[in-house]
Amino acid sequence: MNNAISQEHNQRLWHTRYGLVTAVPTENPAARSLQLYGEWAEQEIDLLSGAIQEGHTVLEFGADYGAHTLWLAQAVGEKGQVHVAEPARIPFQLLCANVAINGLPNVYTHARWLGGSKGQLPMSALSGRPVHRGDSDEAVRLTTVDDLELEALHLIKMNVPGALLDLLAGATETIRKHRPLLYARLTGIERAEAEVQAIKDLGYRCWSHAPYLFNRDNHAGNKSNVFPGCVFQNVIAAPVESRYEFDPRREL
Repeated sequence: MNNAISQEHNQRLWHTRYGLVTAVPTENPAARSLQLYGEWAEQEIDLLSGAIQEGHTVLEFGADYGAHTLWLAQAVGEKGQVHVAEPARIPFQLLCANVAINGLPNVYTHARWLGGSKGQLPMSALSGRPVHRGDSDEAVRLTTVDDLELEALHLIKMNVPGALLDLLAGATETIRKHRPLLYARLTGIERAEAEVQAIKDLGYRCWSHAPYLFNRDNHAGNKSNVFPGCVFQNVIAAPVESRYEFDPRREL
């Protein structure tokens, strides 16, 4: 490969902490973080690393270009599975590209919105769906978590603010059967109370988690903070009958 081709190849791929990622427009915070820091919301991974083991099955809703999918695939190993649902066409294609270039046969991608019903809706009708460059108001396929009929499930990771209540409405049988950990980005003051209560109503304990978007020890060694003071308002939840404790985090 000559130098010109090699340079063009490197411009199209970002070297991140957990693998190669295709370069994308950086209006999206996840994409900008991947470009500048070689990682995204690393404190979420720090929290989950103590709970995910080899052989586990994980369901992730909202791909963030596969930023955490790459780590999850490594964490669960060859005998585990990572299922990722991403409803938007262009982000879904980028997710699939990143899975392919990293050679991850234990990742299963689903071009679907995970909610409380089946059918189709325009993108604009989906609560919490961020807008990406190249998106149109195309029809998006809806399905439920229960319809995936997963044989095992140890964690549901929900990355789409505003969609948690809808997802839970379509996951009651799966949650009853498998009792996975739940990790979700909350919507905001207006809906956070209802979202946490919906999780508790399923027989779960909930703890607050507020990860900073900037990690000083980031993969790229970049000390410039383009997300000053920015945090996610997340919740980590475990079945009441489980052994999990997330001290010293505040229980909700």
